[in-house]
Amino acid sequence: MTALYAGMEAGGTKFVCVVGAGPDDIRAEARFPTTSPEATLGQALAFFREQRAQHGPLTAAGIASFGPVDLDPASSTHGFITSTPKAGWAQTDMVGPVRQALGVPVRFDTDVNAAALGEGRWGAAQGLDTFIYLTIGTGIGGGGLINGKLMHGLVHPEMGHVRIPHDAAADPFAGACPFHGDCLEGLASGPAMNARWGRPAESLPDDHPAWGLEARYLALALNNFVCTLSPQRIVLGGGVMERRSLFPLIHRELQRLLNGYVQAVQLLSHVDRYVVPPAFGGRAGVLGALALATGWSDAPPCR
Repeated sequence: MTALYAGMEAGGTKFVCVVGAGPDDIRAEARFPTTSPEATLGQALAFFREQRAQHGPLTAAGIASFGPVDLDPASSTHGFITSTPKAGWAQTDMVGPVRQALGVPVRFDTDVNAAALGEGRWGAAQGLDTFIYLTIGTGIGGGGLINGKLMHGLVHPEMGHVRIPHDAAADPFAGACPFHGDCLEGLASGPAMNARWGRPAESLPDDHPAWGLEARYLALALNNFVCTLSPQRIVLGGGVMERRSLFPLIHRELQRLLNGYVQAVQLLSHVDRYVVPPAFGGRAGVLGALALATGWSDAPPCR
């Protein structure tokens, strides 16, 4: 009998829940808007109970959550969303209600770490042990694996809040991040593009100057990550990256910035296979939650 798992992608805009064993064996899926913690978690748990009654026992659950989150097993708030600006969600226990309702082990991580895990197990980073996944959309977040282990440490990666060069003469936009102004997220997220140009990014034509500037900012960040983390591949997802014509602009700008310093054939000759879109598109997060649940990582279940 195939072991079935519960996967939950907890996003600031919507929740996506699945029951299955992998991307080719999804028994059920549900999507619903993120409202209050009580209502949204209640919908998720009702879905999992219903699918358990229909398909049989669940082996474990994985939660891929927006953050910031507490991943410290020794902390009293391990498994919580912590200081999020999402109204009503600060200090929300994500793991406890799921574990209590389903009675199974629960693994918990950031949405971007989980998306990286899903792409590593089944998708665009399959076979690699050191890579990063960045999502560029409503915000910018990053995660990944180093030597086969998910990126953890003091808290968790906050790649969207790195500081990059900002030429105010060329781009007078002050930045949209409420914490840092012109960090990477403040300059290159979807809301930043909207605020700078006065219209949503998806409405801008391919020849609009927005895309050259966006490629510049993203390539500056990738240059830093290449030089500090030395990933074997970089996967770029999120709503902004659905504009596929952005990828060649990033490829060229990254090569220009590195200027041949990193002597790796992937960067010198095959950069289009080095900086790539996710294999699962917008489903990377929820499939990553499923990968978490199966234990395909070094993350122990939450206690």
